[in-house]
Amino acid sequence: RVFGRNAAAVSAALRGAVAHLAVDINPRQPRRNSFEVSLVKEDGSTVELWSGIGKGPPRKLKFPQPEDVVEALKSSLA
Repeated sequence: RVFGRNAAAVSAALRGAVAHLAVDINPRQPRRNSFEVSLVKEDGSTVELWSGIGKGPPRKLKFPQPEDVVEALKSSLA
């Protein structure tokens, strides 16, 4: 439930920051106990915006603040 709650918060922040942004949560089977956010550009390339792999303990370090992911998204689009 923690992963789903954090995914919902991040996706809401991303949708609020960029109009008409398509957000998919777990389009493929996720890695166990991991939280990652990636941007797939129109040309098919992928940019990692956040990875919690290798972070923690404590467990809360594995999850980003939504505003941090929004900033990473904006800098990737610029």
